[in-house]
Amino acid sequence: MATMQVSVLRKAGDIGVEEREVPTPGRGEVLVEIGSVGVCGSDVHYYEHGRIGRFVVDAPLVLGHEAGGVVVEVGPEVSTLQPGQRVSIEPGVPCRRCRQCLSGRYNLCPDVQFFATPPYDGAFCQYLVMPAEFVFAVPDSISDDAAGLLEPLSVGIWASRRAAVAPGTSVLVTGAGPIGIIAAQVARAYGADRVTVTDVNPHRLALAAQLGLEAIDVSATPIAEAGLEPDVLVECSGNPRATWDAFSTVARAGRVVLVGMGGDELRLSLPHLQDREITLTGAFRYANTWPTAIQLAASGRVDRDAVVTGHYDLASAEAALTAARTDPTAVRVIVRPGH
Repeated sequence: MATMQVSVLRKAGDIGVEEREVPTPGRGEVLVEIGSVGVCGSDVHYYEHGRIGRFVVDAPLVLGHEAGGVVVEVGPEVSTLQPGQRVSIEPGVPCRRCRQCLSGRYNLCPDVQFFATPPYDGAFCQYLVMPAEFVFAVPDSISDDAAGLLEPLSVGIWASRRAAVAPGTSVLVTGAGPIGIIAAQVARAYGADRVTVTDVNPHRLALAAQLGLEAIDVSATPIAEAGLEPDVLVECSGNPRATWDAFSTVARAGRVVLVGMGGDELRLSLPHLQDREITLTGAFRYANTWPTAIQLAASGRVDRDAVVTGHYDLASAEAALTAARTDPTAVRVIVRPGH
């Protein structure tokens, strides 16, 4: 176990496998053997463009931040975990000293070290070291893939919290990608009595319907003609036009949470927002969500495995990163570093 394989993005469009030393856990850290890593849209964006906003791949970068695995070694002063435990990893380590961290909003820490965000490496590797506070034991009822997908589940939980979803709420989710489908299931688990998902991809809409969600193909039925007036809009498409169309249907005193990232500007009607007293907010990652995510996953109320449409090894990471472009039925693909 002296060396391990790591998938490294050298620059846009150039990714390959390298050998690196297996890290050693220090005080308060654990060594995790990575079992499954979900491929996120941000990973694809870094592969295709070499940057996201101000974050630029100017040195070799390991992608992947939706990770689960097994603890194989613990460092000094670790009492919460032990070798052999199956775990899910929260992929951002905040400074735990700044005003945001001390207020409980550690997702807004300006110095957070987040997986697969330059210059910090991610989880497309066989082993990694992580502070024990951000590694959570999972029950055997949660699959290896689902352990990694607790990360997008946490995104959905954070969106529902930001939107104050509660029993009796009607929720519209735009975008039937993995985040949208999971966020819709979370809203239902939080008590929403009507959850509608919109998209133009028939395969993804079919998956939403299979999971018991109301699905609308907006290429055939414009959202304005669907008869919706949701209390909450969870925007996961990242499409400015889809966002505007859905925003125009939100009920009075409704809440809009922007989750999807698809551009730098968004057109909105200020009279619509002001006259209806609509609350508009962003959602940035998550904070203190993993215990809830584990409970929702273990209860079966949110099906993460249903969004998995393919598995790849480290040598096939490039194929995993391009799967959505080549396969219209792809939803969330998984890299398994140990296979």
